[in-house]
Amino acid sequence: MNRTAAICRAAAALCALLLVAAPLATRSGLVSWKLGLPLTALAILGGAVLLLLALVLLALPAWRAARAPLAASALLAALPVLAGTALVAPGLGLPAIHDVSTDIADPPQFVALVAVRGPDANALARSPEVDAAQRNAWPGLGPLDSPLPPAEAFARAAATAHALGWRIHAQDAAAGQIEASATTFWFGFVDDVVIRVRPHAEGSRIDLRSVSRVGQGDLGANARRIARFSAAFSG
Repeated sequence: MNRTAAICRAAAALCALLLVAAPLATRSGLVSWKLGLPLTALAILGGAVLLLLALVLLALPAWRAARAPLAASALLAALPVLAGTALVAPGLGLPAIHDVSTDIADPPQFVALVAVRGPDANALARSPEVDAAQRNAWPGLGPLDSPLPPAEAFARAAATAHALGWRIHAQDAAAGQIEASATTFWFGFVDDVVIRVRPHAEGSRIDLRSVSRVGQGDLGANARRIARFSAAFSG
């Protein structure tokens, strides 16, 4: 009985360790994201199974003598479960797309970052299916209109991108375009952003497009990035 509880505790500790190690190894380039993501999913799934097992055994009178190691197992197993919930929950119900633009009809186009993204990155061509999925998921996502003249709006857009921690790769004031990249905290995934500033009415219109380099879905990360930029620009 105590041996079984000790095995559960060791397995839970392994899941908790894997939860940290897999993303760090992916971020540092030691393993591909194609391995890092499944290992992280395994840590979360294993933690869920062990947490359920520990809770069931804790409820049985016959396992009363092993409550201490079982409680430790439950606490360790809860870590990947909670982390997995925090990671996945924001993307529940969202479409599996990785390209979000404030202008679907005429999305800003990447120029300088095309070569930087590399041949294995996601394609930059948008499909009608992606357009429809974005409309359904984020119907309120649209251009940012500003009373600032284009030159001032461009400078403010560049400053906002810098303040958000994005790496700016190219700025073309004449074309009103900024190209930058943002790195995710956990896995170090790189998403590319293009900002377009155009004259509009008495001021400017700012459009953004955020595209993940890898992965089919982004769990809503690109749309949230655009929303954060809009809030910071206007704030």
